[in-house]
Amino acid sequence: MKRTNSSVLTVFLSIIFSAALSAQSFLHPGIDQTSADLEYMKKQVLKGEQPWKDAFERLKSETDLNFLVKPHAHVMRGPYGKPNIGGDDLSKGSNMAYNLALLWYITDDKKYANKAIEIINKWSPALWDFDYNDAKLLAGWTGHLLCNAAEILRNTNASWLQKDQDSFTNMLMTVYYPLMRFYYPQANGNWDGAIIHSILAIAVFTDNRAMFNNAIDHFLHGPVNGSIFKYIYPSGQCQESARDQGHVQLGLGEFAGAARIAYTQGVDLFSIANNRIALGYEYSAQFLTGEKPHCYGIISERAKKVRDDYEYVYRHYTSKGVDLPYSKTAADSARPKATRSVLTAFRAPANASIVKTGTPKPSAVAFPAGALPEVTAKVPANAIIVKPGESIQKALDSAALTGGWVKASIGLHTLPITLKIPSGVTLSGEGLGTVLFLDPASGAHDAIVNADSFLHNFTIRDLVVEGALKPETGTDPNSSRSFRSTGNRGGIILRSHREGDMKNINLINVTVQNCTYNGVFITGAEGLNISGCNFSENGSSVVPGPKLQHNLLLGHCNGVVIKDSRFVTSPFGSGVTLTHCKNAKINYCEIARNAYYGIDLLESSNIEISGNLIENNDRSGVMLEYLYNGCDKVSVSNNLIHYNNGFGVESYSGREITISHNTYAGNGTDLKSNEKISAEKYTIME
Repeated sequence: MKRTNSSVLTVFLSIIFSAALSAQSFLHPGIDQTSADLEYMKKQVLKGEQPWKDAFERLKSETDLNFLVKPHAHVMRGPYGKPNIGGDDLSKGSNMAYNLALLWYITDDKKYANKAIEIINKWSPALWDFDYNDAKLLAGWTGHLLCNAAEILRNTNASWLQKDQDSFTNMLMTVYYPLMRFYYPQANGNWDGAIIHSILAIAVFTDNRAMFNNAIDHFLHGPVNGSIFKYIYPSGQCQESARDQGHVQLGLGEFAGAARIAYTQGVDLFSIANNRIALGYEYSAQFLTGEKPHCYGIISERAKKVRDDYEYVYRHYTSKGVDLPYSKTAADSARPKATRSVLTAFRAPANASIVKTGTPKPSAVAFPAGALPEVTAKVPANAIIVKPGESIQKALDSAALTGGWVKASIGLHTLPITLKIPSGVTLSGEGLGTVLFLDPASGAHDAIVNADSFLHNFTIRDLVVEGALKPETGTDPNSSRSFRSTGNRGGIILRSHREGDMKNINLINVTVQNCTYNGVFITGAEGLNISGCNFSENGSSVVPGPKLQHNLLLGHCNGVVIKDSRFVTSPFGSGVTLTHCKNAKINYCEIARNAYYGIDLLESSNIEISGNLIENNDRSGVMLEYLYNGCDKVSVSNNLIHYNNGFGVESYSGREITISHNTYAGNGTDLKSNEKISAEKYTIME
């Protein structure tokens, strides 16, 4: 095997993370602010500097020292706060405690400390448990607020008795932490953002290094919707962008809050992956301030009010020389009414000079991909036009007689039965607006198949194949994700009986999504081109089972080019799987957030993997498996392979394997598991 040095980013990030994560003691106070940060805040207020002065005056005027503390043994909050038994009392009390602790620190007035202590002391022995739908979410929302208040009180002369501190710690460790410790990534990502946020705060307050490390690992590698990479895509789009902007801003704020605690303790989660948190904030703020960035799905117009979540993030990145113009506009608009967010937004000034680095740039790899809002392909004048409700099958059969072109107009085309593709035709749409949807009432398995095993000279382009049980995602796309579907539905399934029986097949700017079976499954093709496509959310746990269906599965194919495409979020499978394939190139693709491997090669030869973004897959980024002969003549070069939960590249009993000039960061639970290249004839069995 030939291997050359990878990027120094590997070494640099390993030093940052491993040094911090192996430290034996925490800095106190050390949640949102250090003692230096708190002192800087206090001095700026007392000097009458802006924006501290006005924020302090607003906070003081809004703080009610006669606030009635109403603890509950059982706090129960249903979906969207219905029902809500004790939830508001806990939320208000938690926020009030933190505000009071800050006022105490700034003024040295014991009445503020006493009230904060009263709130914590009344809740600590009273609260037994959380229940109902939003239990974990409510714990995540309130835990870090209480810990921030307690951290200030404990590390000042607030006269908070040790027995009461112990009672608070007991509540954290026997009520809060047991509820949150297993996270809940199946929900929308703001849930795990909040849970990570509070677990980190609890870890710092209780000096629990193992808990802290676990939360950092989940921040980086959590499955489903659980990690920062599952929540913020390389473009800056967020997992909830198609839901509503209120939840997007909530999720961003929780992940940024978790990163803030980590940064206080010396772990920099803000700069990772090209300032990924900044990309998320800029994308969302850009939309909220009037522009419309490209979105996979329909970006939601709901809840577009700017939340008070931008100040700290904007200040943090500005202090690092990173320019966030949209986030600045959002922060400026919220600041006149803001209080605590402004007071706590500034770190104590550092002596180091600021080096300007400009604005963070979204990834250009395979972006945008799939069916696009506008189509540039020239459709011949004699193309057969099919409107929604008309028969695409009839048009294809007619076009096959002359080697013609069929264009499906914008709209929903409900297929009454599986579409059978003849040779010598092009099937095109008008981009994102053309949706092919197999009627579930048909009882058919696959949306599109080949009419016979000798399919040749066929192109499909510029349309969407929707695999869900209904074509509308609703207001919460997470509720209709493919892993929740009860159907067994495939997308484009092209099978032949011998290698090379199918020839010259092109998939161009096609979106295939939400299929529980394979999104695209092609066997026995020679001369296969997949370009500019978006295959996402395909490959669930339906029969024949998890890890066997994927976004893209190719078998016994020869002469394959896969380029400029996106293979993401397979809930049980890989982004791309090649088995018994040869002479294939996978170039400049985004292969990310899949539950199995990013790219999985089995018994394949002469494969080139180059120029790809391979990110945050739940196992290794690239896997070369051994079954009987293994893979040979595989080149993995010049890829960005980072934050996968297995190795960057993993290989068993391969021959002539070349691994060169890849950039690695954060792979594996030890954050440095970049390559495992073994001569062992080891077969994956789990």
